[in-house]
Amino acid sequence: MLLQNHKSYSGDTQKNYKSIVQSIIDKAMSDSIAFNRLEYMCDTYGPRLSGSENLNKALMWIRDEMLKDSLENVKAEEVYVPHWVRGNEWCKLMQPREANMPMLGLGGSIATPKEGITAPVLVVHSYEELRQKAGEAKGKIVLFNKPWLGYGDAVQFRTHGAEKAAAVGAVASLIRSASPIGMQNPHTGMMVYADSIPKIPHAAITHEDALLLERLQARGQNPVVHLYMEAQTLPDALSYNVMGEIRGTEKPDEIVVLGGHSDSWDAGTGAQDDGGGCIATWHAVRLLKELGIKPKRTIRAVMFVNEENGVKGGKAYADKHKNEKHHLMFEFDSGVFAPDVIGFSASDSLMEIVKGFEKYLQMVDSIKVTKGGWGVDISPLARLNRIPVMSLGTNDEGKYFWYHHSPADTPDKVDPVMLNKCVAAIAIAVYLYSEME
Repeated sequence: MLLQNHKSYSGDTQKNYKSIVQSIIDKAMSDSIAFNRLEYMCDTYGPRLSGSENLNKALMWIRDEMLKDSLENVKAEEVYVPHWVRGNEWCKLMQPREANMPMLGLGGSIATPKEGITAPVLVVHSYEELRQKAGEAKGKIVLFNKPWLGYGDAVQFRTHGAEKAAAVGAVASLIRSASPIGMQNPHTGMMVYADSIPKIPHAAITHEDALLLERLQARGQNPVVHLYMEAQTLPDALSYNVMGEIRGTEKPDEIVVLGGHSDSWDAGTGAQDDGGGCIATWHAVRLLKELGIKPKRTIRAVMFVNEENGVKGGKAYADKHKNEKHHLMFEFDSGVFAPDVIGFSASDSLMEIVKGFEKYLQMVDSIKVTKGGWGVDISPLARLNRIPVMSLGTNDEGKYFWYHHSPADTPDKVDPVMLNKCVAAIAIAVYLYSEME
């Protein structure tokens, strides 16, 4: 029954694996526990920002539920994580009329003065345009109103916009939320400061209000905005990487790790980013345990903490477990939609073998195996020890960034059938990999 070489995928053992794979799919698709737990976690504990009491309560619940699942070596390993607190905040258009503007401070931002900041707005679309208008920026609130060209393009203004605006004398900075749609739904996320540049408050507003401010500026109506933020960064707080496993029968010291990140931003309840990824990877291991499938190697589910603003969980795991023999590291953080791609990063010879998984994965859905596995949490150890990396990509039809880092990231955005398909695909991929010679 072991996958000893590439030929075994098309040889006499195919029927054996087909039977096992079908049992995994049948069990996953008939099970409501994964979705029920996702709803419970999000509804009961709410947002899970690093350093928060909500997060640690959720992590202790995960630990206790893993014990109920009879996973082995269940533990919560200590990790100190950043502790940024939003506090009260608001944004208001003052001229040419008064109107409230939905906003979210960006993670890591400083507060405004106690009286807030009231200043004219300068709307720009790029760093180059800001440089060209540098003489107009002093004493103003700079708004980066960049049309959506993808997350990688948009997020640069979220991450570094405050630095660029402060360098030309702005008193605060705003961004058009990093999302393809507006619907008066602001999106938060991590930002950074440069030590050599003054720190200014940095926040996200909605598409609708960014476009409003641009129209006012274009007509020469000189919009004025009042921004108020109480954000603060507290000392690092104690949190945990939570994990449980199935011990391998033949090579228990060789480990297949899979997981997602347990923390979320404090807007919404992190159902898609990345509660669903945590639940799916954890329940892939639970499913194998419940079916009595005994892998050759140890399969360990890790709920990594603090992916959103520091990756302290991934770094702590790498530091603590770097001397263990990791066979594969798998991450799921692409949103719970139809499973579409298993990405894999390793040698060409390994890629050839893993490509043979497709026939089994396509029993779940139209899943391809391609080059390019990735994962923020698994990368510290994978890079350190050159461990093969695998990840699940999903077909979100462009919807993931509708909810990402926003108040709309709640369990109703997750399809229970798609969650179960993701569980099945993950369980099949990691089980087959754990059996390879």
